[in-house]
Amino acid sequence: MRALAQHRYGSTDALAVESRPTPAPAAGQVLLRVRAAGVDRGVWHLMTGRPYLVRLLGFGLRRPAQPVRGADVAGTVVATGEGVARLSPGDEVFGIADGSFAEFALADADRLALAPDSLDAAEAAVLAVSGVTALTAVEEVADVQAGQRVLVLGGSGGVGSYAVQFAAARGAHVTAVASGAKAAFVRSLGAERVIDYQAEDVTASGEVFDAIIDTGGRTPLRRLRRILAPTGTLAIVGGEGGDPLTGGMLRQIGAAVLSLVTRQRLRFFIAPEHHAPMARVAALVAAGRVRPTLTRTYPLDRAAEAIDDLVAGRICGKAAVVIEEES
Repeated sequence: MRALAQHRYGSTDALAVESRPTPAPAAGQVLLRVRAAGVDRGVWHLMTGRPYLVRLLGFGLRRPAQPVRGADVAGTVVATGEGVARLSPGDEVFGIADGSFAEFALADADRLALAPDSLDAAEAAVLAVSGVTALTAVEEVADVQAGQRVLVLGGSGGVGSYAVQFAAARGAHVTAVASGAKAAFVRSLGAERVIDYQAEDVTASGEVFDAIIDTGGRTPLRRLRRILAPTGTLAIVGGEGGDPLTGGMLRQIGAAVLSLVTRQRLRFFIAPEHHAPMARVAALVAAGRVRPTLTRTYPLDRAAEAIDDLVAGRICGKAAVVIEEES
C-alpha cells in the first residue's frame, strides 16, 4: 500500500510517499480502506516531535514509533479483528486511526463511528479530532447555555470553526477572533461578531464573556481572566507556544492552580477518542445543525503541502487528504 511516512523527526522534508505492507487487524481493531484523512495540528506535533515531551510520552525518542502520519480518517471497513461486533466489513465510518495518510489503516473499533450518509469521505474525515474536541469544550467543559456570551479564540481554525457552530446551535451569542481575511467564513458558521486580532485586542475591550473557548493557547491567562465573568469558564484547548520541552503545558498547569483560588473555572482537558461523542457530532451534522468545515482537499502526494499550509495559517476550517485508489 502507499503511505506518507517518515523515519526521522523534522519538517515536511522528512515525509515521503512509500510502499508499505498492508497491516492486519488485531483483537478489537478494524482494517480500513482509507478514503480520506483529515489534517490537524497533532500531525505537525508528531512529525516534528515537538514539544519534546511528545517523545517522552511513548511516541518515539529518536524517531516516530508510528512512521505513517495522520489520525483523522474516513473509510470503509474491510476486515475486523477478534471481538469486534459493532462494525462489519462494508461499513462506512469515520474516526481516529493509526496512520491515516495511507491506502489502508488500522483503528481501534471504539474509535470509529458510522459516517453520516449525507457526507462524502473528505467531509467525514474532518469531523472526529476537531469536532469532538470542540463538542467537549462547548457542551461538557464550558456547559454553554442559551443566551450566554461566548468568545471563541481562533474561530477560523479546525477546532474553533466547530466550536463556533456548537455554541451557536445551543443559542449562545458567539463572538469569534480570527483574521480579517477569514471573517466572512467565521460569520457563515454562526458567529454574531468577528474580531480581527490584527486590528483589535479583545482582552482590552472591556467586554465580559460567560465562556471563553481558547483554541490557540498563546494569550496570557491574566488577560483572558479580565474578560471572563466572575463565575465564567475558560476552556483551554490549544497548547501551542511555550518552551521546546513542554510546549503549552506550563500554562495549562498554571490554569489548574489558579482555579483552586478563584471562582472562575479555568479548565484544560483532553478530548475523548471514543465513538460515543463522534456519534453525537454525526447526529448534529445529520440534523443540519452543524456542517463540516472542510475548505480544501489534497491528494496523497501533496499531503506535505497540506501540513505546511495548515501551519502557515493558509487554511480556513479544515483540510483533508483524499486517498485515490491506484488504477
